[in-house]
Amino acid sequence: MKQIVVGVTGASGSIYAARLLDWFRSIQKQQEVEVSLVFSENAIKVWQWELQVPLPEDFPVYGYKDYFAPFASGSSLYEAMVIIPCSMGTVGRLAAGLSDDLICRAADVMLKERRKLILVPRETPLHAGHLENLLKLARWGAIVLPAMPSFYGHPRNLEELVDTIVLRVLDLLGFTLSYSRWGSETPITSV
Repeated sequence: MKQIVVGVTGASGSIYAARLLDWFRSIQKQQEVEVSLVFSENAIKVWQWELQVPLPEDFPVYGYKDYFAPFASGSSLYEAMVIIPCSMGTVGRLAAGLSDDLICRAADVMLKERRKLILVPRETPLHAGHLENLLKLARWGAIVLPAMPSFYGHPRNLEELVDTIVLRVLDLLGFTLSYSRWGSETPITSV
């Protein structure tokens, strides 16, 4: 069974995390995957402001200061983490090696154990400090997948546009799904 941590920070773009969870619900019908969630303090506020829906209750949610969460240790079997959306504050703390909350601690575990860490920053424009921090994390092994949607699949609505990023995240996690890829005619399939 794949075990994956999803960290949600206070950057705008909660819809990216919500759509990722929608896809995980669909995937769980066919494959064994355990998804654990952790929201930063600001992520909860942004989620409620942007989406106007309650936090998900169908995945285990750990408090942002809960260092007893299983994925806070390298001895856990969690193989990957996605931080979506990833604030530049989180990027800065990660690049400084700070583990001042569960999201940063879990990300630090992924880096030190050479496991997959996918960062989906949602900020614009970026200053040199942001870029240097992202480069530093990429050199340490993180995958930086900016929330820059693609248009070649002709997305018909906001969900399909968001899914151009979310489906790339799922590709990187090893889930092979059928969707519009460069040079193909397969349309995006919504969950």
